[in-house]
Amino acid sequence: MSAAQETAGRPGGGPPAASRVDRFFRISERGSTLGREVRGGFATFFTMAYILVLNPLVLGSAEDRFGQRLDSVQLVTATALVAAVTTVAMGVGGNLPLALAAGLGINAVVAFQIAPLMSWDDAMGLIVLEGLLICVLVVTGLREAVMRAIPQPLKQATGVGIGLFIAFIGFVDAGFVTRVPDAAHTTVPVQLGGSGALTGWPALVFCLGVLLTVALLARGVKGALLIGIAAMTAVAIAVEAVADVESWGLTAPKLPDDVVAAPDFGLLGDFSLFGAFGRTGAITVVLLVFTLLLSDFFDTMGTVVGVSAEAGLLDEDGRVPNLGRVLLVDGAAAVVGGAASASSATSYVESAAGVGEGARTGFANLVTGGLFALALFLTPLLTVVPLQAAAPALVAVGFLMMTQVKHIDWDRYEIAVPAFLTIAVMPFTYSITNGIGAGFLSYVLLKTVLGRAREVHWLLWGTSALFLVYFAIDPVEQLLGVR
Repeated sequence: MSAAQETAGRPGGGPPAASRVDRFFRISERGSTLGREVRGGFATFFTMAYILVLNPLVLGSAEDRFGQRLDSVQLVTATALVAAVTTVAMGVGGNLPLALAAGLGINAVVAFQIAPLMSWDDAMGLIVLEGLLICVLVVTGLREAVMRAIPQPLKQATGVGIGLFIAFIGFVDAGFVTRVPDAAHTTVPVQLGGSGALTGWPALVFCLGVLLTVALLARGVKGALLIGIAAMTAVAIAVEAVADVESWGLTAPKLPDDVVAAPDFGLLGDFSLFGAFGRTGAITVVLLVFTLLLSDFFDTMGTVVGVSAEAGLLDEDGRVPNLGRVLLVDGAAAVVGGAASASSATSYVESAAGVGEGARTGFANLVTGGLFALALFLTPLLTVVPLQAAAPALVAVGFLMMTQVKHIDWDRYEIAVPAFLTIAVMPFTYSITNGIGAGFLSYVLLKTVLGRAREVHWLLWGTSALFLVYFAIDPVEQLLGVR
């Protein structure tokens, strides 16, 4: 039977659904397959599912100005719902394998810096306001213009820095690296394991997971990251059943008594857009929104560039495909996160785990978003995966992203020093934004010192000035009398 006869014989005479999906997401065009996209979607979900536990833990542990706390069950629902909606929106609207969820770091700022000054409704209103401002920057073209003004070496350094950062996140999540309890009185702020040595079953599970994952990658096994996560979860469940370990951390690998849990949507819509102005005054609100906006703006920029580079989606000028739509969805995600009281939703560097599994399009997001939607009802089951089983995937992806370092010209100081600072500051300060800021400022400074200031794009001058304010925000607040 000819292709034309096959087409004519189908209901409606149209192309098969698989072909329409392939064309819409450009799966074959980007050298991927549906199988890789599905595996990538699963890998991304399992490396960032910890947010279902951690975001409620961070937001639920703080009190607002009036002593009120957010309900932990409602926070789990809000976190899962926001991740599901925004991740699917990014997949359909931006067609990048870039998952979103409540941002760590920003949620801590909301919980411990903003909420004590006002009510929770007011604090979430600031998140909505920040998201709306980001959307305005996108619509006016300013946000995209800033990203296009960044020199290619700094974009490459951002990808490398993020790789080192997410590997460090993996080590920390697994307890392989921990903070020295009395770090203020020692020159060593972190240590190996809990007391300078690896002890206990969780550490062993993590180490075995790293070895298994890199071995699978070296052998070119399809689904290496996902196989590693699944295998180590099974090992962790067996270990927990036999040894009754108490040091797994946020999620213990125990089969739950109840598989299904009813979602509680009580926090949806609990925000006040302008209430903070009456509580703390306009100057304080402006400084708080500025801090949130700058952090969200450049965290996303670094993540989008880094993940896209790892996926091989950047063009010859280092530009991200569909950048305008990607940034608009990300800005809208902040609005959605604030409106749901889940804090600002932002793009996740853990998406690189899905890319490492072969994801190249937004179809992977449908899988990741669908799993977050399932988490609304299956949270007890989906949180069985311990961090020690998921973290090896982050370490492996960190290695894959580090390979971009070979493209940086290390013989030119005006390139090498900003690249080095970008790469080093990200993991050492646990912040993508700080690394980008250090790179920008040093790049502008060295270009000026070398008498080549005219080579610096005017947007980099303006952005660097904003970073000066960002890094000096504490003395600025003291000078203005708002702290």
